[in-house]
Amino acid sequence: MKTVRLHEFGGPEVLRYEDAPVPEPGPGEVLVRVHAAGLNPPDWYVREGLLNMPPELKPPLDLPLIPGTDVSGVVAALGPGADADRFSVGDEVIGLLRFPTALQGSAYAEYVTAPAVDLAHKPTTVDHVHAAGLPMSGLTAWQFLIELGHDHPSPFQDAPHRPIALDSGTTVLINGAAGGVGHLALQLAKWKGARVIAVASGAHEAFLRELGADEFIDYTKERPEDVVRDVDLVLDAVGGPDSRRFLRTLKRGGSLYPVYFGEFDDEENAELGITVSLTQVRSSGAQLAELGRLIDAGTVRVALDSTFPLADARAAHERAARGHIQGKIVLTPMSDR
Repeated sequence: MKTVRLHEFGGPEVLRYEDAPVPEPGPGEVLVRVHAAGLNPPDWYVREGLLNMPPELKPPLDLPLIPGTDVSGVVAALGPGADADRFSVGDEVIGLLRFPTALQGSAYAEYVTAPAVDLAHKPTTVDHVHAAGLPMSGLTAWQFLIELGHDHPSPFQDAPHRPIALDSGTTVLINGAAGGVGHLALQLAKWKGARVIAVASGAHEAFLRELGADEFIDYTKERPEDVVRDVDLVLDAVGGPDSRRFLRTLKRGGSLYPVYFGEFDDEENAELGITVSLTQVRSSGAQLAELGRLIDAGTVRVALDSTFPLADARAAHERAARGHIQGKIVLTPMSDR
C-alpha cells in the first residue's frame, strides 16, 4: 500500500510518500480501507518529535512511524473477536484511532487497523472527505462541552473535567472559533441553546455567523478581554500562555476551558471564583455515533479548509503551519482499489 512515514523527526520535509506492507488486524480490530484522513495538531507534534511535551508525558515514538489519527473509510476485514454485530465488511466507518494511548494512529495510509471500539458508522449524508474532518475535533468539542464520557484521569490536572450544562441562559465565548475544534464547538453550543460569541479574524465573520454565532469579535481590531464581560464559559481553542487573559471576561462562577496548555495561578482563579478546567480527548466510537447523528440531522456540519492527496502530505502540513484555518484540512482520496 501507499503511505506517508517518518524516518526522522523534523519539519514537513520529513514526510515520505512510500510503500509499506498492508497491516493485519489483531484481536478486536478491523482493517479499514482509508478514503480520507483528517489532519490535527498532534500530527505535527509527532512529526516534530513531541518537542514541547514534558518528558514524563511523552509516549514512545518508534521510527519509522505513520502519523495520523482521523479516518473515514470502508471495513475491509475483521480481526479475531471484532464486533461482528456492529460492523461488517463493506461498512463505511469513521474513527479517532488509539488516542491518546498512541499519538500516531497510522491513518496516513491506504489501509489502517483500528480498534472496533474506536469506530462508528460514517454519517450517511456526507462524503468521506467531510467525515474524516469530524473525529478528533468533534470529540474534543464534545468532551469539553457536552459529556466527558470516560473516567480516565487527565494528565493536565488532578480534578476530573466536568462540562457545565449549556442552555438558553448560558453565554459562551469561543476563541479560535473558525478552526477545527472551534467551528464544531460553536455548533454544539448552539444546539444546546447557548448564546455564542465567536472570536476569530475578520475574514471568518460571514462563515461563523452562518454557523450561528450571535456575536463576532475580530481579534485583529479589538481584544475580546477588553470588550466582553460576564460570560459563563470561555472555550479557548487556541490556548497557550495567553489563555489567562480571558479570566476577566467571565462572571464569578464562570469557567474557562483552554483546549491546549495554558499558564494559570490557582490562587488567582480562586479569588475570581473561576474554574479553569482541561481534559484530554479520547477515542470513543459511541460518542462519534452521537456526533454522526447530529451531522445526518443537519444540526452540525464539518467545514473544509482544504484537501490534499496523500502524496502531498507535506503541502498539507505546510498549509497547517500558515494558520488562519477555516474548518479542517483533509488528505484525500487515498484508496480507490
